[in-house]
Amino acid sequence: MVVGDLKTDQGIKSLNEYLADRSYVSGYEPSQADISVFESISKVPSANTPHVLRWYNHIKSFDGAERKKLPGEKKLPSGFAGGSAAVVNGAPTPAKESKPAPAAAEDDDVDLFGSDEEDDTEAAKIREERLKAYAEKKSKKPALIAKSSIVLDVKPWDDETNMKEMEQKVRTIEMDGLLWGGSKLVPVGYGINKLQIMCVVEDEKVSVDLLTEQIQEFEDYVQSVDIAAFNKI
Repeated sequence: MVVGDLKTDQGIKSLNEYLADRSYVSGYEPSQADISVFESISKVPSANTPHVLRWYNHIKSFDGAERKKLPGEKKLPSGFAGGSAAVVNGAPTPAKESKPAPAAAEDDDVDLFGSDEEDDTEAAKIREERLKAYAEKKSKKPALIAKSSIVLDVKPWDDETNMKEMEQKVRTIEMDGLLWGGSKLVPVGYGINKLQIMCVVEDEKVSVDLLTEQIQEFEDYVQSVDIAAFNKI
């Protein structure tokens, strides 16, 4: 799709549609393309464009040094207003007008070697076989599984809560499509730490709301659960 001028509301709306099923502007990790688009936006997105707002806050979290280390070339991607070789001022670049081929000489109308119908039939047969083989190969490809990477903040009741035991309780939760990742303790003040733990879920199989409810059922340890980060993979 074409993303228009990012300094206009319509451009932000089209970017919101573009990011509906993407975590980043290009690829599966932040890059200089994200920085270029981020710097092209003139104001903070509103809650009416939730996908842009999620992406905007994520890119904003990188400081200047971290942004310079991101891979790629710093320019708007193809398909964005002002992007490379695709769009100018939000509209596709018109194709060059092709010149008509010179008329063939009258002598070319004379078929000196008979009809080419047999060659055309053979070419059409080969083309149909290739299309059929391509369709069969494509149908055998596994369907793309939508996944999300989530960081959860699990807060204890007080500084006397055994955080190691609390993490062990959280990791006992098992669901089809849930994979626990790394974790760390983050100070929140007054000697209290919160557990920050990452997980990857298959969107169609795991309900995030149900997951947080199950964690909160360990009420001897857990006071509350918040989502610190949520990104599509």
